[in-house]
Amino acid sequence: MDRMSPQDAMFLHIEDENNPMHIGNVSVFEGPPPTYGDLVRTVAANLPLVPRYRQRVRFVPFELGRPVWVDDGHFQILYHIRHTAVPKPGSPEQLRNLAGRVFAANLDRSKPLWELWMVEGLEEDRWALISKVHHAMVDGVAGTDLLTVLLDREPQPPASRAPAWHPAKEPSDLHLLADTLADAVLDPIDRVKGLPVLARANLAAISLTDLRNLAGSYRTWLQPAAGELNGPIGPHRRWSWAHVTLEQVKEIRSALGGTVNDVVLAVITRGFRDLLLGRQEEVEGKVVRTLVPVSVRSENEKGVYNNRVSGLFPGLPVGIEDPVDRLNAIREQMDRFKNSGQAVAGDVLATLGGYAPPMLLSLSARLSMRFEQRLVQTVTTNVPGPQFPLYAAGRQMVYAYPYVPIAGSVRIGIAIFSYLGGLNFGVTGDWDTVTDIDVLTGGVEAGVKELLAIARKPARHTSPVRPLRATTNGHGNGRKSPRRKSSRAAVR
Repeated sequence: MDRMSPQDAMFLHIEDENNPMHIGNVSVFEGPPPTYGDLVRTVAANLPLVPRYRQRVRFVPFELGRPVWVDDGHFQILYHIRHTAVPKPGSPEQLRNLAGRVFAANLDRSKPLWELWMVEGLEEDRWALISKVHHAMVDGVAGTDLLTVLLDREPQPPASRAPAWHPAKEPSDLHLLADTLADAVLDPIDRVKGLPVLARANLAAISLTDLRNLAGSYRTWLQPAAGELNGPIGPHRRWSWAHVTLEQVKEIRSALGGTVNDVVLAVITRGFRDLLLGRQEEVEGKVVRTLVPVSVRSENEKGVYNNRVSGLFPGLPVGIEDPVDRLNAIREQMDRFKNSGQAVAGDVLATLGGYAPPMLLSLSARLSMRFEQRLVQTVTTNVPGPQFPLYAAGRQMVYAYPYVPIAGSVRIGIAIFSYLGGLNFGVTGDWDTVTDIDVLTGGVEAGVKELLAIARKPARHTSPVRPLRATTNGHGNGRKSPRRKSSRAAVR
């Protein structure tokens, strides 16, 4: 029996019928597809490496303690691995639409919180896996670890038989209450030991420069945000994707400066600028404020599948017309964040959340989702994936696109997953209010192309280039740039 951390439990507390809180991805593999039985045996053979996949949530009576993970004595792998198909030859658009419907449905809390959908019928005789794992189980980095555990690094024949598993006896309600009482006494002591920043830091070593950097990192909160992107969301989801290569991003970084993450945020800014201009919204002087989760997972926590993330809140400068100026503005912001210690401070606050009574944590999490906010417009999470091939039932994974949930009044979420030299963007949108989601993903791809065009010029300058009217990629995307509000506001 394992007790959830306050951060893990929060993802359960904020979930409701309109806010499913699972992460996921769509992975496409070379054909021919394996049999359903071969896939089940392949996954079953690896389950001993991830015990959480055979555990379900137990809530403490009267919410007197945080939920715990217990072995599911009735675990049935056939319930979790589903089998479906799209009409041949299934297009990328058909796969995205199917994934959007699968991602929109909540996971069954009475069972281990994951599903895996095998999808046949794709073009080129390919097949796909749509995976869903509740955010309470993993953060993005741990999710990548799970991917490398459940899939193979070498093409392996399907396992002939899964190893035997014997679940532990499930605790009674009385046992849960007694364990909660013991945890209430011991856990705060352990949490103080885990707060080196507060408990053991040498406060005298904090310089005036450190304080200036921390204050400067919050400067973007003074800029007006594109609050029109916020609002109520419904139960259904749209999901789209964009693809660029890591080589392209590194070429831009080498020529124009910054980091890979700076370039990624710059092209996402182009996507949001296109989206807002296409909606005839004013962008001058505005930012799209995004939560950027930052992993605070240490090396000795590798293989521990829980949430160890903090966050930064940069403002994406959609009001800047020039693409290089946009990149420079983001680089300056991120440099301030790196020196500010904001991510560490956020992790400390998350850890301190463990001191609050679980019932209060649960209530505050639910109330926070009921009130509309316009301070943060989106979530942008960049998770480095494996740069070596992965295989399922002997078939190589060709590419994978991530899914990140949206909740509250945040209608758009973006996740980026790197694999085998590619950077794959998965964009989640509310079905009713983000009907133009492809404008955003098209803008991301166009943003890379315009920065590449500038980076490759012999004598670089900072004036914008003419946007591409359509972009395509090898994964079946074909999009048109949105119409601009006026020639003054357009990217020429």
